[in-house]
Amino acid sequence: MMRLYLATGSSVEVMQGVCDEAVRSRVIWIDLLEPSPAEVRFVEDMLSIDVPTRDEIVEIEASSRLYEEADAHFMTAMLLCRAESESPELTPVTFILVGPRLVTLRYADPLPFRTAAAQIQRNPLAWNSGETVFVGLLEAIVDRLADILEGIGADLDRVSREVFTTDAKEAARQARDYRQLLARVGRDGLMIGKSRESLVSLGRLVAFATTAFKVKDRKGLQTRIKTISRDVISLSDHASFLTNKVTFALDAILGLVSIEQNGIIKIFSVAAVVFLPPTLVASIYGMNFEVMPELGFDLGYPMALGLMVISAIAPYLYFKRKGWL
Repeated sequence: MMRLYLATGSSVEVMQGVCDEAVRSRVIWIDLLEPSPAEVRFVEDMLSIDVPTRDEIVEIEASSRLYEEADAHFMTAMLLCRAESESPELTPVTFILVGPRLVTLRYADPLPFRTAAAQIQRNPLAWNSGETVFVGLLEAIVDRLADILEGIGADLDRVSREVFTTDAKEAARQARDYRQLLARVGRDGLMIGKSRESLVSLGRLVAFATTAFKVKDRKGLQTRIKTISRDVISLSDHASFLTNKVTFALDAILGLVSIEQNGIIKIFSVAAVVFLPPTLVASIYGMNFEVMPELGFDLGYPMALGLMVISAIAPYLYFKRKGWL
């Protein structure tokens, strides 16, 4: 699908599909979402560029993601997509600046693109060229990553409160939810890893774009780009901090699981020690020998029962006094 954004004075018009020669001069942004071969050829003929293929934009080397051909700047970044779902993923998005026009090539629909499209309709004067659209998209992408990291931080704080609760009833309930807590922390760690990868690619893209805007002498856009660069750096630092919180939460949960398992093993060990002496007494008096002094004793049976009870109570009282129970 190809969506064209055309500047029409104080507003921006949106149209889909191929346009005619009369309106091509007003195009400021061409958004290609899973484009067809015909749409790719239209963009190539209109702007005299070679649109990279899907296989080319997924390559990880910097020379394939950030390069310049003639007057066109090609920049590819990995963006986080489907962040609220159970299977978030990174998708490559290519930005092509050709003079005052912007071309975006993508095979997924990250939220910042929908946000930018809505903002263009609300405030078209602030999005009156491909360069301003490009910078606005970067700002929307960074804001989205900031929101994601804030949500992860809040979730990790909730996990910490649940893990380190001092309420006995709440702790007993949480003892049955360690698997769920581990799943939440694991997903937060996955999201942080993908966010950091996206921030790294964005940092490289912003550095490349800064050089491009210096050449064009666009001081206003340079200032906004520098702000985006600082935001990317601060978010990267915050992601590193959240990574440490994930590690701490995992260690704490696994430590509590170990404590709970040790408590269970302790109970079984005490039970075994408590019942071992009565079992010994019962085994002795259960031997089938003809000559046993207690066989003819009238009170032998009550005596054996008494010995078994005493031998069970004595270890229990001893453990209780030592504080092992």
